[in-house]
Amino acid sequence: MINILLFAHLQETIGQEKLQADLPASTVQEVKAWLESNYSVSVQQVMTAVNEAFATDDHIVQPGDTIAFIPPISGG
Repeated sequence: MINILLFAHLQETIGQEKLQADLPASTVQEVKAWLESNYSVSVQQVMTAVNEAFATDDHIVQPGDTIAFIPPISGG
């Protein structure tokens, strides 16, 4: 299982702050595609961290890892 943490509007849209995906070792991009296809959200423009370190789309996420999707924050 890959643990997924959601923040800001992603958490509000999906209605949960944590998810688990039964995926084999996958790239960040593959986890994003899984999330988008299962929850109808867009995560292409969000920051991603794997095990609390920022990661790029080609980073490999292993079962047991935690991946966090952090949307940009706007304010005034």
